[in-house]
Amino acid sequence: MSDRISPIQKILFGSPGTGKSYHIRTIATEQLGIEFDTERKILKNTVKTVFHPEYTYADFMGKLLPLTQGNSVIYKFYPGHFLRSLGMAYRGLIDGNGENYLLAIDELNRGNAAAIFGTMFQLLDRESDGWSSYEVDISEMELIGLLNAMGFKPKVQENGIVMIENAKKSLDSLDVFCENLGNHLQRKNKNNQDGLRVVNLLNNYKIKIPFNFSIVATINTSDESIYYLDSAFKRRWDWQYFEAPSASMQLSEVPTKVQGKFLEVDNRFLEWYVCIIGLNEFIKSHYKTIRKVEDKQIGWWFVTNLRGNRISIQKIKDKLMFYLWDNVFSRDKRPLEKFLMSILKTENLCLPTYASFLNYTVEFTKGMYNYGYQTIENNGNEIDESSTESIEGDDIPF
Repeated sequence: MSDRISPIQKILFGSPGTGKSYHIRTIATEQLGIEFDTERKILKNTVKTVFHPEYTYADFMGKLLPLTQGNSVIYKFYPGHFLRSLGMAYRGLIDGNGENYLLAIDELNRGNAAAIFGTMFQLLDRESDGWSSYEVDISEMELIGLLNAMGFKPKVQENGIVMIENAKKSLDSLDVFCENLGNHLQRKNKNNQDGLRVVNLLNNYKIKIPFNFSIVATINTSDESIYYLDSAFKRRWDWQYFEAPSASMQLSEVPTKVQGKFLEVDNRFLEWYVCIIGLNEFIKSHYKTIRKVEDKQIGWWFVTNLRGNRISIQKIKDKLMFYLWDNVFSRDKRPLEKFLMSILKTENLCLPTYASFLNYTVEFTKGMYNYGYQTIENNGNEIDESSTESIEGDDIPF
Protein backbone atom coordinates (compact mmCIF):
# COMPACT_ATOMS: atom_id res chain seq x y z
CA MET A 1 0.00 0.00 0.00
CA SER A 2 2.84 2.41 0.82
CA ASP A 3 4.28 2.08 -2.71
CA ARG A 4 1.07 3.27 -4.30
CA ILE A 5 0.89 6.67 -5.94
CA SER A 6 -2.09 8.56 -4.55
CA PRO A 7 -4.74 9.28 -7.19
CA ILE A 8 -5.14 12.87 -8.34
CA GLN A 9 -8.57 14.46 -8.67
CA LYS A 10 -7.86 18.06 -9.50
CA ILE A 11 -9.16 21.08 -11.40
CA LEU A 12 -6.62 23.50 -12.90
CA PHE A 13 -7.96 27.04 -13.19
CA GLY A 14 -6.74 30.49 -14.12
CA SER A 15 -6.62 33.03 -16.91
CA PRO A 16 -6.46 31.91 -20.56
CA GLY A 17 -3.00 31.04 -21.84
CA THR A 18 -1.42 30.24 -18.46
CA GLY A 19 -0.48 26.69 -19.50
CA LYS A 20 -3.19 24.68 -17.73
CA SER A 21 -3.72 22.12 -20.49
CA TYR A 22 0.01 21.64 -20.95
CA HIS A 23 0.44 21.10 -17.21
CA ILE A 24 -1.72 17.99 -17.44
CA ARG A 25 1.21 16.30 -19.16
CA THR A 26 3.51 17.36 -16.31
CA ILE A 27 1.12 15.90 -13.74
CA ALA A 28 0.84 12.67 -15.72
CA THR A 29 4.57 12.14 -16.21
CA GLU A 30 6.00 13.53 -12.98
CA GLN A 31 3.31 12.64 -10.44
CA LEU A 32 1.58 9.60 -11.91
CA GLY A 33 4.52 8.03 -13.72
CA ILE A 34 2.63 7.90 -17.01
CA GLU A 35 4.91 7.72 -20.03
CA PHE A 36 4.79 10.34 -22.78
CA ASP A 37 5.26 8.90 -26.25
CA THR A 38 7.64 11.37 -27.88
CA GLU A 39 7.12 9.96 -31.37
CA ARG A 40 3.32 10.07 -31.38
CA LYS A 41 3.18 13.07 -29.00
CA ILE A 42 0.58 11.47 -26.75
CA LEU A 43 0.35 10.31 -23.15
CA LYS A 44 -0.02 6.58 -22.63
CA ASN A 45 -2.79 5.22 -20.37
CA THR A 46 -4.69 8.46 -20.93
CA VAL A 47 -8.07 9.35 -22.38
CA LYS A 48 -8.62 13.00 -23.27
CA THR A 49 -11.85 14.85 -23.93
CA VAL A 50 -13.16 18.40 -24.15
CA PHE A 51 -16.51 19.40 -22.66
CA HIS A 52 -18.76 21.67 -24.72
CA PRO A 53 -22.46 22.68 -24.68
CA GLU A 54 -23.50 19.66 -26.78
CA TYR A 55 -21.44 17.12 -24.77
CA THR A 56 -23.74 14.76 -22.86
CA TYR A 57 -23.81 11.87 -20.39
CA ALA A 58 -23.93 9.54 -23.41
CA ASP A 59 -20.61 10.93 -24.67
CA PHE A 60 -19.15 10.48 -21.20
CA MET A 61 -20.48 6.99 -20.39
CA GLY A 62 -21.41 5.49 -23.76
CA LYS A 63 -24.17 5.30 -26.34
CA LEU A 64 -25.91 2.91 -28.66
CA LEU A 65 -25.36 3.82 -32.32
CA PRO A 66 -26.49 2.20 -35.59
CA LEU A 67 -23.88 0.40 -37.68
CA THR A 68 -24.45 -0.73 -41.27
CA GLN A 69 -23.31 -4.24 -42.14
CA GLY A 70 -24.09 -5.11 -45.74
CA ASN A 71 -27.82 -4.61 -46.24
CA SER A 72 -28.67 -4.72 -42.55
CA VAL A 73 -28.37 -2.28 -39.69
CA ILE A 74 -27.21 -3.35 -36.26
CA TYR A 75 -26.77 -1.35 -33.08
CA LYS A 76 -23.47 -1.23 -31.25
CA PHE A 77 -22.69 0.27 -27.85
CA TYR A 78 -19.69 2.60 -27.91
CA PRO A 79 -18.12 3.28 -24.49
CA GLY A 80 -17.70 6.96 -23.63
CA HIS A 81 -14.56 8.67 -22.41
CA PHE A 82 -15.14 7.89 -18.73
CA LEU A 83 -16.01 4.24 -19.33
CA ARG A 84 -13.02 3.77 -21.66
CA SER A 85 -10.53 5.15 -19.15
CA LEU A 86 -12.15 3.26 -16.28
CA GLY A 87 -11.92 0.03 -18.31
CA MET A 88 -8.21 0.65 -18.92
CA ALA A 89 -7.65 1.16 -15.18
CA TYR A 90 -9.64 -1.98 -14.29
CA ARG A 91 -7.64 -4.07 -16.76
CA GLY A 92 -4.42 -2.69 -15.27
CA LEU A 93 -5.51 -3.94 -11.82
CA ILE A 94 -6.45 -7.37 -13.14
CA ASP A 95 -3.11 -7.66 -14.93
CA GLY A 96 -1.32 -6.31 -11.84
CA ASN A 97 0.88 -4.04 -13.97
CA GLY A 98 1.22 -1.34 -11.31
CA GLU A 99 0.49 1.45 -13.81
CA ASN A 100 -1.69 4.55 -13.38
CA TYR A 101 -4.39 5.81 -15.72
CA LEU A 102 -5.73 9.27 -16.41
CA LEU A 103 -8.90 10.91 -17.68
CA ALA A 104 -8.06 14.46 -18.83
CA ILE A 105 -10.97 16.87 -19.30
CA ASP A 106 -10.36 20.24 -20.95
CA GLU A 107 -12.84 23.11 -20.57
CA LEU A 108 -14.85 21.37 -17.84
CA ASN A 109 -17.20 24.31 -17.33
CA ARG A 110 -18.07 24.73 -21.02
CA GLY A 111 -20.33 21.71 -20.64
CA ASN A 112 -23.04 21.01 -18.06
CA ALA A 113 -20.77 19.02 -15.75
CA ALA A 114 -23.56 18.00 -13.35
CA ALA A 115 -25.61 16.51 -16.20
CA ILE A 116 -22.58 14.97 -17.91
CA PHE A 117 -21.33 13.17 -14.79
CA GLY A 118 -24.86 12.19 -13.81
CA THR A 119 -24.77 9.34 -11.30
CA MET A 120 -20.99 9.10 -11.73
CA PHE A 121 -20.83 12.18 -9.51
CA GLN A 122 -21.28 9.78 -6.57
CA LEU A 123 -17.97 8.10 -7.40
CA LEU A 124 -15.90 11.25 -6.83
CA ASP A 125 -15.85 10.74 -3.06
CA ARG A 126 -12.76 8.67 -2.24
CA GLU A 127 -11.54 6.67 0.72
CA SER A 128 -7.99 6.72 2.12
CA ASP A 129 -7.11 3.71 -0.09
CA GLY A 130 -7.96 5.73 -3.22
CA TRP A 131 -11.12 3.82 -4.11
CA SER A 132 -14.54 5.47 -4.36
CA SER A 133 -16.47 5.57 -1.11
CA TYR A 134 -19.64 4.41 -2.84
CA GLU A 135 -20.44 2.19 -5.79
CA VAL A 136 -22.83 2.99 -8.63
CA ASP A 137 -25.02 0.55 -10.54
CA ILE A 138 -24.58 0.40 -14.30
CA SER A 139 -26.85 -0.91 -17.04
CA GLU A 140 -26.28 -4.04 -19.08
CA MET A 141 -25.18 -1.95 -22.06
CA GLU A 142 -22.74 0.00 -19.93
CA LEU A 143 -21.33 -3.24 -18.55
CA ILE A 144 -20.79 -4.49 -22.11
CA GLY A 145 -19.03 -1.23 -23.00
CA LEU A 146 -16.85 -1.50 -19.89
CA LEU A 147 -15.89 -5.10 -20.68
CA ASN A 148 -15.00 -4.05 -24.22
CA ALA A 149 -12.85 -1.23 -22.84
CA MET A 150 -11.09 -3.81 -20.67
CA GLY A 151 -10.18 -5.85 -23.74
CA PHE A 152 -12.70 -8.66 -23.24
CA LYS A 153 -15.23 -9.79 -25.84
CA PRO A 154 -18.78 -9.72 -24.48
CA LYS A 155 -21.74 -10.78 -26.60
CA VAL A 156 -25.46 -10.48 -26.02
CA GLN A 157 -27.45 -13.61 -26.87
CA GLU A 158 -30.89 -13.50 -28.47
CA ASN A 159 -32.40 -14.20 -25.07
CA GLY A 160 -30.64 -11.08 -23.69
CA ILE A 161 -28.07 -12.92 -21.57
CA VAL A 162 -24.55 -11.45 -21.56
CA MET A 163 -21.90 -13.97 -22.55
CA ILE A 164 -18.14 -13.39 -22.57
CA GLU A 165 -15.54 -15.13 -24.69
CA ASN A 166 -13.04 -17.05 -22.59
CA ALA A 167 -9.44 -18.06 -23.30
CA LYS A 168 -10.66 -21.15 -25.20
CA LYS A 169 -12.77 -18.97 -27.53
CA SER A 170 -15.99 -20.40 -26.10
CA LEU A 171 -18.63 -18.33 -24.34
CA ASP A 172 -19.25 -18.13 -20.59
CA SER A 173 -22.06 -16.39 -18.75
CA LEU A 174 -21.02 -13.36 -16.71
CA ASP A 175 -21.04 -15.17 -13.37
CA VAL A 176 -19.03 -18.11 -14.74
CA PHE A 177 -16.57 -15.77 -16.45
CA CYS A 178 -16.08 -13.75 -13.26
CA GLU A 179 -15.68 -16.91 -11.17
CA ASN A 180 -13.04 -18.30 -13.53
CA LEU A 181 -11.26 -14.95 -13.72
CA GLY A 182 -11.25 -14.68 -9.93
CA ASN A 183 -9.83 -18.19 -9.57
CA HIS A 184 -7.15 -17.36 -12.13
CA LEU A 185 -6.14 -14.21 -10.23
CA GLN A 186 -5.89 -16.12 -6.94
CA ARG A 187 -3.68 -18.78 -8.51
CA LYS A 188 -1.50 -16.16 -10.22
CA ASN A 189 -1.19 -13.73 -7.32
CA LYS A 190 -3.07 -14.20 -4.08
CA ASN A 191 -2.20 -10.64 -3.05
CA ASN A 192 -4.05 -9.08 -6.01
CA GLN A 193 -7.02 -8.03 -3.91
CA ASP A 194 -7.70 -5.02 -6.12
CA GLY A 195 -8.09 -7.24 -9.18
CA LEU A 196 -10.52 -9.48 -7.26
CA ARG A 197 -12.39 -6.36 -6.18
CA VAL A 198 -12.85 -5.39 -9.84
CA VAL A 199 -14.16 -8.88 -10.69
CA ASN A 200 -16.67 -8.71 -7.83
CA LEU A 201 -17.91 -5.28 -9.00
CA LEU A 202 -18.35 -6.49 -12.58
CA ASN A 203 -20.29 -9.56 -11.47
CA ASN A 204 -22.73 -7.31 -9.61
CA TYR A 205 -23.14 -4.68 -12.36
CA LYS A 206 -21.46 -2.05 -10.21
CA ILE A 207 -18.47 0.26 -10.58
CA LYS A 208 -16.13 2.26 -8.36
CA ILE A 209 -13.22 4.51 -9.25
CA PRO A 210 -10.04 2.62 -8.29
CA PHE A 211 -6.87 4.04 -6.76
CA ASN A 212 -4.94 3.82 -10.07
CA PHE A 213 -7.41 6.11 -11.87
CA SER A 214 -6.94 9.91 -11.76
CA ILE A 215 -9.04 12.70 -13.22
CA VAL A 216 -7.56 16.11 -14.06
CA ALA A 217 -9.68 18.88 -15.56
CA THR A 218 -9.15 22.48 -16.63
CA ILE A 219 -11.46 25.48 -16.59
CA ASN A 220 -11.13 28.99 -17.95
CA THR A 221 -12.67 31.26 -15.36
CA SER A 222 -12.73 34.16 -17.83
CA ASP A 223 -15.29 32.53 -20.14
CA GLU A 224 -18.62 34.34 -20.07
CA SER A 225 -20.83 31.61 -21.56
CA ILE A 226 -20.09 28.82 -19.09
CA TYR A 227 -22.06 26.45 -16.91
CA TYR A 228 -22.19 26.94 -13.17
CA LEU A 229 -20.35 24.43 -10.97
CA ASP A 230 -22.23 23.95 -7.70
CA SER A 231 -20.48 23.70 -4.35
CA ALA A 232 -21.20 19.98 -3.95
CA PHE A 233 -19.36 19.30 -7.21
CA LYS A 234 -16.52 21.67 -6.40
CA ARG A 235 -15.71 20.22 -2.99
CA ARG A 236 -14.90 16.82 -4.47
CA TRP A 237 -11.85 18.21 -6.27
CA ASP A 238 -8.51 19.73 -5.39
CA TRP A 239 -8.00 23.12 -7.05
CA GLN A 240 -4.73 24.46 -8.46
CA TYR A 241 -4.53 28.11 -9.47
CA PHE A 242 -2.32 29.29 -12.34
CA GLU A 243 -1.21 32.86 -11.74
CA ALA A 244 -1.15 35.29 -14.63
CA PRO A 245 2.16 37.07 -15.40
CA SER A 246 2.78 40.18 -13.29
CA ALA A 247 5.50 42.74 -12.69
CA SER A 248 6.27 41.25 -9.27
CA MET A 249 7.59 38.05 -10.86
CA GLN A 250 11.29 37.33 -11.07
CA LEU A 251 12.92 36.75 -14.43
CA SER A 252 13.49 33.12 -13.41
CA GLU A 253 9.70 32.70 -13.26
CA VAL A 254 9.32 33.63 -16.93
CA PRO A 255 9.41 30.46 -19.06
CA THR A 256 12.64 30.18 -21.04
CA LYS A 257 10.76 29.87 -24.33
CA VAL A 258 8.90 33.10 -23.60
CA GLN A 259 12.09 34.97 -22.71
CA GLY A 260 13.36 34.22 -26.20
CA LYS A 261 10.31 35.59 -28.03
CA PHE A 262 10.12 39.09 -29.49
CA LEU A 263 7.37 41.20 -30.96
CA GLU A 264 8.36 42.90 -34.19
CA VAL A 265 7.01 46.45 -34.35
CA ASP A 266 8.30 49.12 -36.74
CA ASN A 267 11.61 47.33 -37.30
CA ARG A 268 12.15 47.04 -33.58
CA PHE A 269 12.06 43.88 -31.46
CA LEU A 270 10.25 44.18 -28.14
CA GLU A 271 10.59 41.52 -25.45
CA TRP A 272 7.26 39.74 -25.58
CA TYR A 273 7.14 38.93 -21.87
CA VAL A 274 7.38 42.64 -21.05
CA CYS A 275 4.37 43.33 -23.30
CA ILE A 276 2.36 40.63 -21.50
CA ILE A 277 3.27 41.98 -18.08
CA GLY A 278 2.40 45.50 -19.20
CA LEU A 279 -1.00 44.43 -20.48
CA ASN A 280 -1.86 42.55 -17.28
CA GLU A 281 -0.76 45.41 -15.07
CA PHE A 282 -2.83 47.79 -17.20
CA ILE A 283 -5.87 45.50 -16.86
CA LYS A 284 -5.42 45.23 -13.07
CA SER A 285 -5.15 49.00 -12.75
CA HIS A 286 -8.80 49.18 -13.88
CA TYR A 287 -10.13 46.69 -11.36
CA LYS A 288 -12.92 49.07 -10.38
CA THR A 289 -14.58 48.90 -13.79
CA ILE A 290 -13.61 45.40 -14.98
CA ARG A 291 -15.65 42.54 -13.56
CA LYS A 292 -13.57 39.58 -12.31
CA VAL A 293 -10.38 41.39 -13.24
CA GLU A 294 -8.23 38.48 -12.05
CA ASP A 295 -9.73 36.28 -14.76
CA LYS A 296 -9.35 38.83 -17.56
CA GLN A 297 -5.56 38.77 -17.63
CA ILE A 298 -3.66 36.66 -20.15
CA GLY A 299 -0.99 34.01 -19.73
CA TRP A 300 2.37 33.50 -21.40
CA TRP A 301 0.82 31.26 -24.04
CA PHE A 302 -2.26 33.30 -24.95
CA VAL A 303 -0.57 34.39 -28.19
CA THR A 304 1.74 31.78 -29.69
CA ASN A 305 3.74 31.54 -32.86
CA LEU A 306 4.46 28.23 -34.51
CA ARG A 307 7.71 29.23 -36.15
CA GLY A 308 10.80 30.93 -34.77
CA ASN A 309 10.99 33.41 -31.94
CA ARG A 310 9.20 36.36 -33.54
CA ILE A 311 5.59 37.38 -33.05
CA SER A 312 4.15 39.57 -35.77
CA ILE A 313 1.92 42.57 -35.20
CA GLN A 314 -0.66 40.77 -37.35
CA LYS A 315 -0.88 38.06 -34.69
CA ILE A 316 -1.74 40.75 -32.16
CA LYS A 317 -4.44 42.10 -34.46
CA ASP A 318 -5.87 38.66 -35.11
CA LYS A 319 -6.22 37.58 -31.49
CA LEU A 320 -5.29 39.96 -28.68
CA MET A 321 -7.02 43.14 -29.78
CA PHE A 322 -10.44 41.51 -30.14
CA TYR A 323 -10.07 39.81 -26.76
CA LEU A 324 -9.43 43.18 -25.13
CA TRP A 325 -12.32 44.81 -26.95
CA ASP A 326 -14.92 42.08 -26.53
CA ASN A 327 -13.98 40.44 -23.21
CA VAL A 328 -11.91 42.73 -21.02
CA PHE A 329 -13.23 46.22 -21.81
CA SER A 330 -16.61 45.19 -23.18
CA ARG A 331 -18.54 47.35 -20.70
CA ASP A 332 -16.42 50.49 -20.79
CA LYS A 333 -14.04 51.55 -23.57
CA ARG A 334 -12.91 54.72 -21.80
CA PRO A 335 -9.76 53.15 -20.28
CA LEU A 336 -8.60 52.25 -23.80
CA GLU A 337 -9.35 55.77 -25.07
CA LYS A 338 -7.59 57.40 -22.15
CA PHE A 339 -4.52 55.19 -22.55
CA LEU A 340 -4.21 55.92 -26.27
CA MET A 341 -4.68 59.64 -25.67
CA SER A 342 -1.76 59.60 -23.23
CA ILE A 343 0.42 57.87 -25.81
CA LEU A 344 -0.59 60.09 -28.73
CA LYS A 345 -0.61 63.20 -26.54
CA THR A 346 -4.04 64.27 -27.63
CA GLU A 347 -7.20 65.18 -25.78
CA ASN A 348 -9.57 64.15 -28.54
CA LEU A 349 -9.83 60.42 -29.29
CA CYS A 350 -12.91 58.24 -29.57
CA LEU A 351 -13.27 54.51 -30.18
CA PRO A 352 -16.83 54.01 -31.41
CA THR A 353 -16.10 50.73 -33.20
CA TYR A 354 -13.70 47.81 -33.01
CA ALA A 355 -12.24 48.87 -36.36
CA SER A 356 -11.25 52.22 -34.88
CA PHE A 357 -9.46 50.45 -32.01
CA LEU A 358 -7.73 48.10 -34.44
CA ASN A 359 -6.23 51.09 -36.26
CA TYR A 360 -4.17 51.83 -33.14
CA THR A 361 -2.71 48.33 -32.76
CA VAL A 362 0.90 49.45 -33.16
CA GLU A 363 0.56 52.41 -30.82
CA PHE A 364 -1.29 50.35 -28.22
CA THR A 365 1.29 47.54 -28.35
CA LYS A 366 4.19 49.97 -27.90
CA GLY A 367 2.34 51.54 -25.00
CA MET A 368 1.87 48.14 -23.34
CA TYR A 369 5.58 47.44 -23.68
CA ASN A 370 6.48 50.76 -22.08
CA TYR A 371 3.88 50.24 -19.36
CA GLY A 372 5.32 46.81 -18.63
CA TYR A 373 8.88 48.13 -18.51
CA GLN A 374 7.96 50.85 -16.04
CA THR A 375 5.90 48.60 -13.75
CA ILE A 376 8.80 46.14 -13.62
CA GLU A 377 11.13 49.00 -12.65
CA ASN A 378 8.56 50.08 -10.09
CA ASN A 379 8.36 46.57 -8.58
CA GLY A 380 4.80 46.02 -9.68
CA ASN A 381 3.37 49.19 -8.12
CA GLU A 382 0.74 51.07 -10.09
CA ILE A 383 2.06 53.83 -12.32
CA ASP A 384 0.56 56.92 -13.87
CA GLU A 385 -0.57 56.13 -17.42
CA SER A 386 0.43 59.58 -18.58
CA SER A 387 4.05 58.71 -17.78
CA THR A 388 4.27 55.83 -20.27
CA GLU A 389 6.82 57.54 -22.43
CA SER A 390 8.75 55.63 -25.06
CA ILE A 391 11.66 53.68 -23.61
CA GLU A 392 14.88 53.16 -25.49
CA GLY A 393 17.21 50.23 -24.97
CA ASP A 394 16.64 46.56 -24.34
CA ASP A 395 17.76 46.06 -20.72
CA ILE A 396 14.82 45.01 -18.59
CA PRO A 397 15.50 45.58 -14.88
CA PHE A 398 14.29 42.42 -13.13
